[in-house]
Amino acid sequence: MANTTSADLKLTIQATGENSGTWGQITNTNLTILEQAIAGYEAVAITTGVTLAFTNGAVSNGKNQVLKLTGTIAGAVNVVVPDTLSKVYVIDNATSGAYTVTVKTTSGTGVTWAAADKGTKMVYSDGTNVVDTAFTDLSSDYTPQLSADLDTNGNNIIIDSTKSILDESSNEQITFTTTSAAVNNFGITNAATGNTPSLAAVGGDTNIDFNITPKGIGRATFNGQGKIQSVAEKVTTEATAATGTVNYDVLTQAVWNFTTDASANWTLNVRGDGSNSLDSIMDTGESITVAHIVSQGATAYYNNAFTIDGSSVTPEWQGGAAPDAGNVSSLDTYSYTIIKTASATFTVLASQTQFA
Repeated sequence: MANTTSADLKLTIQATGENSGTWGQITNTNLTILEQAIAGYEAVAITTGVTLAFTNGAVSNGKNQVLKLTGTIAGAVNVVVPDTLSKVYVIDNATSGAYTVTVKTTSGTGVTWAAADKGTKMVYSDGTNVVDTAFTDLSSDYTPQLSADLDTNGNNIIIDSTKSILDESSNEQITFTTTSAAVNNFGITNAATGNTPSLAAVGGDTNIDFNITPKGIGRATFNGQGKIQSVAEKVTTEATAATGTVNYDVLTQAVWNFTTDASANWTLNVRGDGSNSLDSIMDTGESITVAHIVSQGATAYYNNAFTIDGSSVTPEWQGGAAPDAGNVSSLDTYSYTIIKTASATFTVLASQTQFA
């Protein structure tokens, strides 16, 4: 019986009694081919495409485990694996030129590297088509689990806009939103013993604000003690004369400045805003302080009634008596510290101060 050839690696299958005096050489070649298939590496130039060689009984480029595709390509090229062969490859597309590279069988389909993809793929030929294992692509694992810490090895973690870091129940913990051409961001710094960790605004700009934005009428809560180096309060200035009932919306500002002279005594109604009561945005045991600046002309007027959410409240006035007049040609400033003592129940500490 004559020698035969294996279907995939084209090894020489020696018949009994054949190859007297040369069987050892043939066996050594077979072992070399097996080594090539398990651990072999070869760079293959593919300037215009190539068909991988599978020479019978000989070492050849198509039998390697790892192939590095090289050369400058001027158009889309194919790397062809002959039909009927089954083989696994690790293929590194190291070509130059922005064109696609496809590894395929002679008659079937294959795996394509995009024009800008100069990466590595693990693929296999099943004898009909070349198939991407996707083992080198994390997205192929829909529920990846780490068995050790994730080390980014000096690289970034990229999260698409509106996507999140989830908890173990798949609920969002942190959601990220992308700003086009962003240059400013958060910096988080840990600290050694006796020092303070830091959450800071950092980036390309010299001076950067830091926004903490609750949702709706929710509030930002700082638990524990606080230390403030400086603070600015929101002031709304408008050319309005104090008269009738004036609705003070605490969700809009901390200081309200009327620059047109008052034209009559007025009632000040303090509320959250047009849609939310003050009672609904405060918890029992909390206080809020607001200031109301009113311009006075030759005839002065004053705040002669005070309500919260439309209900009358009698303030406790500084000095023990409520004002009964305004101050001519001045800026009268009213300050109200409102303490919620129970549901819809408030104690108000008030003062009137003249600035001229």
